Amino acid sequence: MNDATRSPLDAVLAVRNEVGKVVVGQEGVLTGAIAALLVNGHVLLEGVPGVAKTLLAKSLAAAFDMKFTRLQFTPDLMPSDVIGQQLVQQTADGVTFRFREGPVFTNLLLADEINRTPPKTQAALLEAMEERQVSFDGQTLMLPDPFLVVATQNPIEYEGTYPLPEAQLDRFLFKLQMKYPSLEQEIEMVARHDAGMNPHDVRGSGVQAVATAADLAAGRAAIRAIRVEPQVQQYIVNLCRATRESPSLQLGVSPRGITWLLHASKAWAWLSGRAFVTPDEVKAVAKPCLRHRVMVRPELELEGATADAVLDGILATVPTPR
Repeated sequence: MNDATRSPLDAVLAVRNEVGKVVVGQEGVLTGAIAALLVNGHVLLEGVPGVAKTLLAKSLAAAFDMKFTRLQFTPDLMPSDVIGQQLVQQTADGVTFRFREGPVFTNLLLADEINRTPPKTQAALLEAMEERQVSFDGQTLMLPDPFLVVATQNPIEYEGTYPLPEAQLDRFLFKLQMKYPSLEQEIEMVARHDAGMNPHDVRGSGVQAVATAADLAAGRAAIRAIRVEPQVQQYIVNLCRATRESPSLQLGVSPRGITWLLHASKAWAWLSGRAFVTPDEVKAVAKPCLRHRVMVRPELELEGATADAVLDGILATVPTPR
Protein backbone atom coordinates (compact mmCIF):
# COMPACT_ATOMS: atom_id res chain seq x y z
CA MET A 1 0.00 0.00 0.00
CA ASN A 2 1.25 3.48 -0.86
CA ASP A 3 2.28 5.53 2.20
CA ALA A 4 0.11 8.40 0.99
CA THR A 5 -3.04 6.25 1.17
CA ARG A 6 -2.11 4.20 4.23
CA SER A 7 -4.26 4.83 7.28
CA PRO A 8 -2.79 5.26 10.79
CA LEU A 9 -4.36 1.92 11.75
CA ASP A 10 -2.62 0.20 8.83
CA ALA A 11 0.69 1.69 9.97
CA VAL A 12 0.23 0.50 13.55
CA LEU A 13 -0.79 -2.98 12.45
CA ALA A 14 2.31 -3.05 10.24
CA VAL A 15 4.37 -2.45 13.39
CA ARG A 16 2.85 -5.53 14.97
CA ASN A 17 3.77 -7.61 11.91
CA GLU A 18 7.27 -6.15 11.82
CA VAL A 19 8.00 -7.02 15.45
CA GLY A 20 6.77 -10.53 14.69
CA LYS A 21 9.86 -11.00 12.53
CA VAL A 22 11.98 -11.43 15.66
CA VAL A 23 9.51 -12.04 18.52
CA VAL A 24 7.72 -15.38 18.20
CA GLY A 25 4.30 -15.43 19.85
CA GLN A 26 3.47 -12.87 22.58
CA GLU A 27 0.86 -11.26 20.30
CA GLY A 28 -1.30 -10.13 23.21
CA VAL A 29 1.66 -8.56 25.03
CA LEU A 30 2.80 -6.80 21.86
CA THR A 31 -0.68 -5.44 21.16
CA GLY A 32 -0.87 -4.24 24.77
CA ALA A 33 2.44 -2.40 24.44
CA ILE A 34 1.27 -0.75 21.22
CA ALA A 35 -2.04 0.25 22.85
CA ALA A 36 -0.13 1.80 25.74
CA LEU A 37 2.02 3.84 23.38
CA LEU A 38 -1.10 5.07 21.59
CA VAL A 39 -2.58 6.53 24.79
CA ASN A 40 0.65 7.77 26.42
CA GLY A 41 0.74 4.90 28.90
CA HIS A 42 3.64 2.90 30.33
CA VAL A 43 4.09 -0.85 30.52
CA LEU A 44 5.39 -3.20 33.20
CA LEU A 45 6.52 -6.50 31.66
CA GLU A 46 6.70 -9.42 34.04
CA GLY A 47 8.28 -12.70 33.03
CA VAL A 48 11.08 -15.13 33.76
CA PRO A 49 14.44 -14.49 32.07
CA GLY A 50 14.67 -15.36 28.40
CA VAL A 51 11.09 -14.80 27.22
CA ALA A 52 12.02 -11.83 24.95
CA LYS A 53 11.07 -8.90 27.18
CA THR A 54 14.06 -6.83 26.06
CA LEU A 55 13.78 -7.98 22.45
CA LEU A 56 10.14 -6.93 22.29
CA ALA A 57 10.94 -3.42 23.55
CA LYS A 58 13.90 -2.97 21.17
CA SER A 59 12.03 -4.19 18.12
CA LEU A 60 8.96 -2.06 18.97
CA ALA A 61 11.15 1.06 19.07
CA ALA A 62 12.83 0.07 15.79
CA ALA A 63 9.51 -0.49 14.00
CA PHE A 64 8.23 2.91 15.19
CA ASP A 65 11.56 4.58 14.31
CA MET A 66 11.93 5.82 17.89
CA LYS A 67 15.03 6.52 19.95
CA PHE A 68 15.61 3.57 22.26
CA THR A 69 17.59 3.57 25.52
CA ARG A 70 18.16 0.63 27.81
CA LEU A 71 19.00 1.30 31.45
CA GLN A 72 19.98 -1.60 33.68
CA PHE A 73 18.57 -0.95 37.15
CA THR A 74 21.13 -2.11 39.69
CA PRO A 75 21.43 -1.69 43.50
CA ASP A 76 24.05 1.07 43.11
CA LEU A 77 22.12 3.12 40.51
CA MET A 78 21.55 6.74 41.58
CA PRO A 79 18.70 9.11 40.59
CA SER A 80 21.20 11.24 38.65
CA ASP A 81 22.04 8.16 36.57
CA VAL A 82 18.41 8.24 35.39
CA ILE A 83 17.47 11.90 34.94
CA GLY A 84 20.91 13.48 34.42
CA GLN A 85 23.32 15.63 36.36
CA GLN A 86 24.90 19.07 36.56
CA LEU A 87 28.41 19.29 35.11
CA VAL A 88 30.95 21.91 36.07
CA GLN A 89 32.97 23.31 33.16
CA GLN A 90 36.02 25.54 33.35
CA THR A 91 36.08 28.11 30.57
CA ALA A 92 38.12 31.20 29.81
CA ASP A 93 35.35 33.29 31.38
CA GLY A 94 35.26 31.22 34.56
CA VAL A 95 33.20 28.31 35.83
CA THR A 96 29.93 27.41 34.09
CA PHE A 97 27.35 24.74 34.79
CA ARG A 98 25.74 22.52 32.17
CA PHE A 99 23.01 19.93 32.59
CA ARG A 100 23.83 16.62 30.96
CA GLU A 101 20.65 14.77 30.05
CA GLY A 102 20.25 11.27 31.44
CA PRO A 103 18.88 8.14 29.76
CA VAL A 104 15.31 9.23 30.49
CA PHE A 105 15.55 11.74 27.61
CA THR A 106 14.50 9.25 24.96
CA ASN A 107 11.38 7.92 23.24
CA LEU A 108 11.33 4.39 24.64
CA LEU A 109 13.15 3.77 27.91
CA LEU A 110 13.68 0.14 28.86
CA ALA A 111 13.95 0.11 32.66
CA ASP A 112 15.43 -3.36 32.89
CA GLU A 113 14.81 -5.19 36.20
CA ILE A 114 13.40 -2.04 37.76
CA ASN A 115 12.85 -3.78 41.10
CA ARG A 116 16.60 -4.33 41.59
CA THR A 117 17.27 -0.66 42.37
CA PRO A 118 16.43 1.10 45.69
CA PRO A 119 13.22 3.14 46.07
CA LYS A 120 14.97 6.53 45.79
CA THR A 121 16.14 5.63 42.28
CA GLN A 122 12.81 4.07 41.32
CA ALA A 123 11.19 7.36 42.41
CA ALA A 124 13.34 9.29 39.94
CA LEU A 125 10.93 8.08 37.25
CA LEU A 126 7.74 9.23 38.98
CA GLU A 127 7.60 12.76 37.55
CA ALA A 128 8.83 11.62 34.14
CA MET A 129 6.14 8.94 33.87
CA GLU A 130 3.30 11.12 35.08
CA GLU A 131 4.09 14.54 33.59
CA ARG A 132 6.59 13.81 30.80
CA GLN A 133 9.08 16.21 32.36
CA VAL A 134 12.09 16.34 34.68
CA SER A 135 12.68 18.95 37.38
CA PHE A 136 16.29 19.72 38.21
CA ASP A 137 17.81 22.62 40.14
CA GLY A 138 14.70 24.75 39.77
CA GLN A 139 14.31 24.05 36.06
CA THR A 140 11.64 22.02 34.29
CA LEU A 141 12.85 20.12 31.25
CA MET A 142 10.35 18.49 28.90
CA LEU A 143 10.91 14.95 27.68
CA PRO A 144 10.64 13.97 24.01
CA ASP A 145 7.27 13.00 22.54
CA PRO A 146 6.49 10.14 22.41
CA PHE A 147 7.87 8.94 25.73
CA LEU A 148 7.21 5.40 26.92
CA VAL A 149 8.68 3.49 29.85
CA VAL A 150 8.80 -0.28 29.46
CA ALA A 151 9.94 -1.73 32.78
CA THR A 152 10.73 -5.39 33.37
CA GLN A 153 10.82 -7.56 36.44
CA ASN A 154 11.24 -11.23 37.27
CA PRO A 155 8.17 -12.70 39.06
CA ILE A 156 10.03 -15.53 40.82
CA GLU A 157 13.24 -13.93 42.08
CA TYR A 158 12.88 -11.73 45.16
CA GLU A 159 16.29 -11.83 46.82
CA GLY A 160 17.99 -8.46 46.55
CA THR A 161 14.93 -6.75 45.06
CA TYR A 162 12.85 -3.73 46.08
CA PRO A 163 9.15 -4.19 45.20
CA LEU A 164 7.66 -1.17 43.46
CA PRO A 165 5.41 0.89 45.76
CA GLU A 166 1.72 1.18 44.92
CA ALA A 167 2.13 4.84 43.88
CA GLN A 168 4.60 3.84 41.18
CA LEU A 169 2.69 0.75 40.06
CA ASP A 170 -0.35 2.99 39.56
CA ARG A 171 1.57 4.96 36.93
CA PHE A 172 1.80 1.95 34.63
CA LEU A 173 -1.11 1.55 32.25
CA PHE A 174 -0.60 -2.20 31.87
CA LYS A 175 1.10 -4.98 33.76
CA LEU A 176 1.64 -7.56 31.03
CA GLN A 177 2.70 -11.09 31.85
CA MET A 178 5.00 -12.79 29.35
CA LYS A 179 4.56 -16.56 29.45
CA TYR A 180 6.59 -19.37 27.94
CA PRO A 181 5.93 -19.87 24.19
CA SER A 182 3.96 -22.87 22.99
CA LEU A 183 5.72 -25.96 21.58
CA GLU A 184 5.13 -24.82 18.00
CA GLN A 185 6.37 -21.31 18.77
CA GLU A 186 9.58 -22.60 20.36
CA ILE A 187 10.23 -24.81 17.34
CA GLU A 188 9.78 -21.74 15.11
CA MET A 189 12.11 -19.74 17.38
CA VAL A 190 14.84 -22.39 17.15
CA ALA A 191 14.46 -22.48 13.36
CA ARG A 192 14.94 -18.71 13.14
CA HIS A 193 18.07 -18.82 15.30
CA ASP A 194 19.40 -21.71 13.22
CA ALA A 195 18.88 -19.58 10.11
CA GLY A 196 21.11 -16.87 11.60
CA MET A 197 18.74 -14.49 13.41
CA ASN A 198 20.61 -12.32 15.93
CA PRO A 199 18.28 -11.10 18.71
CA HIS A 200 20.85 -8.44 19.67
CA ASP A 201 20.63 -6.82 16.21
CA VAL A 202 16.98 -6.22 15.39
CA ARG A 203 17.81 -4.12 12.32
CA GLY A 204 20.09 -6.83 11.00
CA SER A 205 17.32 -9.37 11.65
CA GLY A 206 15.03 -7.54 9.24
CA VAL A 207 13.00 -5.20 11.47
CA GLN A 208 12.45 -1.93 9.63
CA ALA A 209 10.78 1.35 10.54
CA VAL A 210 7.23 1.01 9.18
CA ALA A 211 5.52 3.79 11.18
CA THR A 212 6.41 7.35 12.08
CA ALA A 213 5.66 9.90 14.76
CA ALA A 214 3.00 11.30 12.44
CA ASP A 215 1.26 7.90 12.29
CA LEU A 216 1.36 7.74 16.07
CA ALA A 217 -0.08 11.24 16.43
CA ALA A 218 -2.86 10.43 13.94
CA GLY A 219 -3.64 7.23 15.82
CA ARG A 220 -3.88 9.12 19.11
CA ALA A 221 -6.26 11.64 17.55
CA ALA A 222 -8.43 8.82 16.19
CA ILE A 223 -8.55 7.12 19.59
CA ARG A 224 -9.67 10.34 21.27
CA ALA A 225 -12.64 10.35 18.84
CA ILE A 226 -13.73 6.80 19.76
CA ARG A 227 -17.23 6.93 21.30
CA VAL A 228 -17.95 5.57 24.78
CA GLU A 229 -21.67 5.48 25.54
CA PRO A 230 -22.80 6.52 29.05
CA GLN A 231 -23.78 2.95 29.98
CA VAL A 232 -20.28 1.70 29.08
CA GLN A 233 -18.73 4.55 31.07
CA GLN A 234 -20.89 3.47 34.01
CA TYR A 235 -19.75 -0.13 33.52
CA ILE A 236 -16.09 0.95 33.74
CA VAL A 237 -16.78 2.83 36.97
CA ASN A 238 -18.79 -0.07 38.43
CA LEU A 239 -15.98 -2.55 37.75
CA CYS A 240 -13.39 -0.39 39.46
CA ARG A 241 -15.58 0.48 42.44
CA ALA A 242 -16.31 -3.23 42.91
CA THR A 243 -12.60 -3.78 43.60
CA ARG A 244 -12.85 -1.39 46.56
CA GLU A 245 -15.79 -3.34 47.99
CA SER A 246 -14.35 -6.82 47.43
CA PRO A 247 -13.69 -8.69 50.70
CA SER A 248 -10.70 -10.35 49.00
CA LEU A 249 -8.86 -7.09 48.41
CA GLN A 250 -7.28 -4.67 50.86
CA LEU A 251 -6.62 -2.09 48.13
CA GLY A 252 -8.91 -1.30 45.21
CA VAL A 253 -8.51 0.64 42.00
CA SER A 254 -7.77 4.37 42.25
CA PRO A 255 -9.60 7.09 40.28
CA ARG A 256 -6.51 7.25 38.05
CA GLY A 257 -7.04 3.57 37.32
CA ILE A 258 -10.62 4.24 36.22
CA THR A 259 -9.48 6.81 33.65
CA TRP A 260 -6.72 4.51 32.41
CA LEU A 261 -9.22 1.69 31.93
CA LEU A 262 -11.30 4.07 29.81
CA HIS A 263 -8.33 5.06 27.62
CA ALA A 264 -7.13 1.47 27.29
CA SER A 265 -10.60 0.36 26.19
CA LYS A 266 -10.71 3.09 23.54
CA ALA A 267 -7.29 2.06 22.22
CA TRP A 268 -8.34 -1.60 22.09
CA ALA A 269 -11.54 -0.68 20.21
CA TRP A 270 -9.55 1.35 17.66
CA LEU A 271 -7.04 -1.46 17.15
CA SER A 272 -10.03 -3.77 16.57
CA GLY A 273 -11.39 -1.45 13.89
CA ARG A 274 -14.35 -0.17 15.92
CA ALA A 275 -15.56 3.41 16.20
CA PHE A 276 -17.02 2.84 19.67
CA VAL A 277 -16.23 0.90 22.84
CA THR A 278 -18.24 -2.18 23.77
CA PRO A 279 -18.11 -4.06 27.09
CA ASP A 280 -15.99 -6.67 25.30
CA GLU A 281 -13.12 -4.16 24.91
CA VAL A 282 -13.42 -3.23 28.58
CA LYS A 283 -13.24 -6.88 29.61
CA ALA A 284 -10.29 -7.53 27.26
CA VAL A 285 -8.09 -4.91 28.96
CA ALA A 286 -9.48 -5.08 32.51
CA LYS A 287 -6.98 -7.55 33.98
CA PRO A 288 -3.77 -6.12 32.47
CA CYS A 289 -4.97 -2.63 33.37
CA LEU A 290 -6.08 -3.40 36.93
CA ARG A 291 -4.06 -6.38 38.25
CA HIS A 292 -1.25 -4.15 39.56
CA ARG A 293 -3.62 -1.58 41.06
CA VAL A 294 -5.25 -3.97 43.53
CA MET A 295 -3.80 -5.77 46.55
CA VAL A 296 -5.01 -9.18 47.67
CA ARG A 297 -5.42 -9.63 51.42
CA PRO A 298 -2.30 -11.35 52.85
CA GLU A 299 -4.21 -14.23 54.44
CA LEU A 300 -5.86 -15.05 51.11
CA GLU A 301 -2.62 -14.65 49.21
CA LEU A 302 -1.08 -17.31 51.47
CA GLU A 303 -3.90 -19.62 50.39
CA GLY A 304 -3.06 -19.06 46.72
CA ALA A 305 -5.49 -16.27 45.79
CA THR A 306 -4.28 -13.97 42.99
CA ALA A 307 -5.30 -10.56 41.73
CA ASP A 308 -6.32 -12.09 38.39
CA ALA A 309 -8.61 -14.60 40.08
CA VAL A 310 -10.31 -11.88 42.12
CA LEU A 311 -10.74 -9.73 38.99
CA ASP A 312 -12.22 -12.71 37.13
CA GLY A 313 -14.83 -12.96 39.87
CA ILE A 314 -15.63 -9.26 39.66
CA LEU A 315 -15.93 -9.41 35.87
CA ALA A 316 -18.34 -12.33 36.25
CA THR A 317 -20.57 -10.62 38.83
CA VAL A 318 -20.75 -6.95 37.76
CA PRO A 319 -23.72 -6.67 35.36
CA THR A 320 -22.72 -6.10 31.74
CA PRO A 321 -24.68 -3.39 29.87
CA ARG A 322 -26.64 -4.53 26.84
